[in-house]
Amino acid sequence: MKEFVQSLRLWFAPQRIRDEGDTPDYRFSLANERTFLAWIRTALALIGGGFAVDQFLPGLAHGVRAGLAFGLLAAGVLCALRAVNHWVRCERAMRRGEDLPVSRFPTLLSLVVAVVAVAMVVVVLFGWEGR
Repeated sequence: MKEFVQSLRLWFAPQRIRDEGDTPDYRFSLANERTFLAWIRTALALIGGGFAVDQFLPGLAHGVRAGLAFGLLAAGVLCALRAVNHWVRCERAMRRGEDLPVSRFPTLLSLVVAVVAVAMVVVVLFGWEGR
């Protein structure tokens, strides 16, 4: 729990990360930042997809449309939060000379996107008119 609280504080005061360990090669820090930005782009795409499903599929039953949209929106929110958490954890590990942290989040995100995609395929193939 203490580790989580320290990481959470670093979300809002990233300059404090300099207090830990040694400064890594700047190329590694920049690569970590590019990875963070890639996760943010993914989060924005998921959120945009959630809004698109909700706004541009009015013929879809409300519950189905809302469920698909919510799945994408929730995945986008989690992805954005995970991006900053992963950035902090990796930066700390590099400064401490530790192995980079592993995560199950990419698997979870892939499963959510796959479930929504399969549901969308079913909707496209068989239709699902709302009443």
